[in-house]
Amino acid sequence: MGNRRSNFAHPRYWPVWLGIGGMYVAAWLPWRLKLWVGKLVGLVAWRFAGRRRHITETNIRLCFPEKDDAQQARLVRDTFIANGIGIMETATGWCRDPEHLRHRVTFKGQAHMARVQAEGKGALIIGVHFSTLDLGAALHSLYFRADAVQRPHDNPLFARFMGRARDPYFDAIIDRHDLRGVVRRIKSGHGVWYSPDQDFGREASVFAPFFGIPAATVKMTSRIARMTGAPVIPLMFHRNPDNRTYTLEYLPPLDDFPSGDETADATRINAFIEDAIRKHPDQYLWLHRRFKTRPEGEPGFY
Repeated sequence: MGNRRSNFAHPRYWPVWLGIGGMYVAAWLPWRLKLWVGKLVGLVAWRFAGRRRHITETNIRLCFPEKDDAQQARLVRDTFIANGIGIMETATGWCRDPEHLRHRVTFKGQAHMARVQAEGKGALIIGVHFSTLDLGAALHSLYFRADAVQRPHDNPLFARFMGRARDPYFDAIIDRHDLRGVVRRIKSGHGVWYSPDQDFGREASVFAPFFGIPAATVKMTSRIARMTGAPVIPLMFHRNPDNRTYTLEYLPPLDDFPSGDETADATRINAFIEDAIRKHPDQYLWLHRRFKTRPEGEPGFY
């Protein structure tokens, strides 16, 4: 372990160290300056990150055909701004005690999770990849403890930093491929936070409508619910229009889930996610290739 840690002094890790240092600085900036820097970061990325802008433009064109060209272009720009601010929010969630933001949070629907915990049950918590995700998780920990499913970061130094940053507000971090670990933790009475709104490939998915487009949607949600018998509780989290406060909200546990039909279950989950996105479309992570995997014979979008 000592040798591995010493390797982080290698020059190839210096940009990562610089980024980590920048996140610590960002976390302690005054709120207005934090928003200004986040907006600037987003605008710079919008201007120069051509590949990500193309992906975002494609997603928004596909999902919001009712918007005209100018409206779509505005949403693309707003998405980059929101995700730039999201970097500052992530820095805040990772590098500061979330207690200092308690006064900025309104938490609705707490009774749904409190009832499950009072019964000594675990739960599968369905989240969404909004730009506010990590700050939301930190603020959620002020009220309820949970585990989280995540994909490890490819860079080992940043992966270690991210793991240590998330450790204080999650009881356990579970690899996204560790289905048994997720089932074990839920059966032992833990809530597990899981976001099923990314494309994990054909083998792990069924095709279910997402904004009216067949999208590869993971089957794991139904399988976990079936294997544990635990309630599936949607969780919404967003930055309010004032850019100073946040809303967390648990919705009621899904009735008759799983249904025995994985495609029908995936459709229900996508419907919840789509509804959450439509309320705050700029805060969603449109920068990822949500429609990467296509049904056999269909051309790619990107």
